[in-house]
Amino acid sequence: MRTGIFGGSFNPPHLGHLHLAESVHDALGLDEVWLVPSGISPHRSMTAYASAEDRLAMCRLMAEEHDWMRAEDYELRQDGISYTWKTLVHFSETFPENELFLLVGGDMLSSFTQWNQWQEILRRAALAAVAREPGEYEQLVPHAEELRQYGEVYLLNVESFAISSTKIRERMQKSQDCSCYLPKKIVQYIQTRNLYAGCDVECIR
Repeated sequence: MRTGIFGGSFNPPHLGHLHLAESVHDALGLDEVWLVPSGISPHRSMTAYASAEDRLAMCRLMAEEHDWMRAEDYELRQDGISYTWKTLVHFSETFPENELFLLVGGDMLSSFTQWNQWQEILRRAALAAVAREPGEYEQLVPHAEELRQYGEVYLLNVESFAISSTKIRERMQKSQDCSCYLPKKIVQYIQTRNLYAGCDVECIR
């Protein structure tokens, strides 16, 4: 079983996340992709986060539309900071028959050697980095080559999907339209739970 591990805050999960997951799933012939919402991030403030319960619920709503995707709550059940290497140790030991691929944005590849226990990550999983901006692929090739000394690294070039969870939240807070960037069920969930302020729904998909 070829399994993609896609971690992040997913605050909220959006169509850019889906586009990245689909791109890697298709390019590398993965059998499945697991969305792993982070608990306490070592790099980001948690003050703007929806609750763990809500972020997991939204990931499940996204995953239920695709038979190759599911949401995993491992990091949300842990105490302390969520480190990727700990998550991969857990999954590799719990599912030893699975071949693991860690999905990351291309911007993370250039700073990958600053990650906590980054060599352990490459021992546990292949790295699947996605270049999404014009010219980014060429800039990242040397970083991918360097990391291949330590493990399996794939560098993929896919069409850009220029949106982020931060921009979506900012648009919501200004009562600007944002639903073109979100699956319909997630828009409805956000409205029902009143997670973010003032989201228009004029262009729900």
